[in-house]
Amino acid sequence: MNKHLVKFMVKRYLRFDSDQPFIFLSALLAFLGILLGVMVLIIAMSLMNGFDAEFRKKLTVMNYPLTIMPKFYGAVDKPLYKELKKEFKDLSFSPYVASPVIVRRGSRMEGGYLFGVYLESEARVNAVIAKAIEKRDFKKFDVIIGKTLHDDMYLTDGERLMYIFTQAEPGGLTLTPKIKRFKINGSFDSGLSAYDKAYHYTSMSALQTIMHLPSTQYDGIHIFSKNPHEDIKRLQEFLPDDVRIKGWWEDNISFFAALELEKHALFIVLMLIILIAAVNIISSLLMTVMNRRSEIALFISLGASEDEVKRIFLRLGVIIGIAGIVAGTLLGLTGLWILSSFDIISIPAEVYGTSKLPLELSFIDFFSIIIGAFIIVVLSAWYPAKKAAQVDVLNVLRNE
Repeated sequence: MNKHLVKFMVKRYLRFDSDQPFIFLSALLAFLGILLGVMVLIIAMSLMNGFDAEFRKKLTVMNYPLTIMPKFYGAVDKPLYKELKKEFKDLSFSPYVASPVIVRRGSRMEGGYLFGVYLESEARVNAVIAKAIEKRDFKKFDVIIGKTLHDDMYLTDGERLMYIFTQAEPGGLTLTPKIKRFKINGSFDSGLSAYDKAYHYTSMSALQTIMHLPSTQYDGIHIFSKNPHEDIKRLQEFLPDDVRIKGWWEDNISFFAALELEKHALFIVLMLIILIAAVNIISSLLMTVMNRRSEIALFISLGASEDEVKRIFLRLGVIIGIAGIVAGTLLGLTGLWILSSFDIISIPAEVYGTSKLPLELSFIDFFSIIIGAFIIVVLSAWYPAKKAAQVDVLNVLRNE
């Protein structure tokens, strides 16, 4: 094979031809289309991964990686809590008692859940609460509320907030709801307004007293684990039959399935941009073949093989495509750096959990984009190269 001939002709066909400017323009449009497709795909996939990771991070804090709770007839008690701490020293446990409540301040009312916890244990499983109780002295009937509720109701630390419990107690001939005022002693900010408005934390003894529960009985145990999908199997083998354990993902399966489906759909749709650009490669190469038929026929008549002719046009299309992929990759990575370094775009934190665009480009997505674009480029260059090698030498030379 004459490699010098292939290399020379590729360089010649890549140059601008003033007699045939539309061929060069078509190739340029193909280059720009692939560049934009790759760049947009890199940024879009980074955004999707970033939001997915941000939501997972927030949800694993406020939903807790793992939670032990009783079955219909079971109970979670202090002896089980002590056994778990002794058996699984690599995990952090925090028992809790919970009750649905209504918070009232003046005419404003909000529903939510009040958790009674051992604050020191809770701080080890919940980084948000750990930050909120730092350097604070808590008493029995103190409460920590979310920042969203704190701001919406214009509350201040030290103020007493009324809690109405849904569990009623006898009062003469009627049932009256339990009402208790708690002193606000700080607020937490999880980044998700729904949790910041609905979740409240007080001491374990306070809520057990109000709910008339024994000090050794809990509603459940929150667990912090770095590998919850693996640790849940270990815990299931150890736990008795009257309790069960669930992972944070069990309450959010539909949400993350929708995110994953949206990510795949976005990848396919944006890959169509590259596919459209590949059509320009096909048209550009076919126009080159049609306008260079006499040259191709002359090459073949002088001894050039069909494989050499095919390689010329295949390499021509691949060079245009690879140039677009490389340029698109560089621009995409540059765009990610600019978006992550400067606050160009601000998003509502109460909706997305962060005010800054979360960006995370995984190696799998990155290589999927590069490989997918390369396959499209090669396939789009293959047909014109094949047609070039099938030029009828006798008819072309006779007519020319």
